Amino acid sequence: MAITVHCDIVSAEGEIFSGQVETLIAHGHLGDLGIAPGHAPLITDLKPGPIRLIKLGGEEEIFYISGGFLEVQPNMVKVLADTVQRAADLDEAAAQTAVKSAEKALNEQGADFDYAAASVRLAEATAQLRTVQQLRNKIGR
Repeated sequence: MAITVHCDIVSAEGEIFSGQVETLIAHGHLGDLGIAPGHAPLITDLKPGPIRLIKLGGEEEIFYISGGFLEVQPNMVKVLADTVQRAADLDEAAAQTAVKSAEKALNEQGADFDYAAASVRLAEATAQLRTVQQLRNKIGR
């Protein structure tokens, strides 16, 4: 039997996942983080992007988070996210449209332009696309 750790993924709307995982891979500010049972305690912030769970038996599940925090303790891993969606529920066409819209807004800055808000929209839309592509690659294996 594989070694696992309990994982919870929680957003403002509620808990979206609770169960045993062999590995969790999340997107931090310095790159991807791989968390396995026995990982040292850690608290870090997460960038928008995919969260990959390798569950007991090797089954993989992918979620999209818009940002949040990761807490690792000896017997549990917790993801606290602003918003969470299952990757299968993401709309690739809508994400592509959002990327184009955010890029256009960044290129056509007006007097009342909010650069920070446009940058956040672009980062989130790009992260959603990356999540959809990661799911597509998983299915294509």
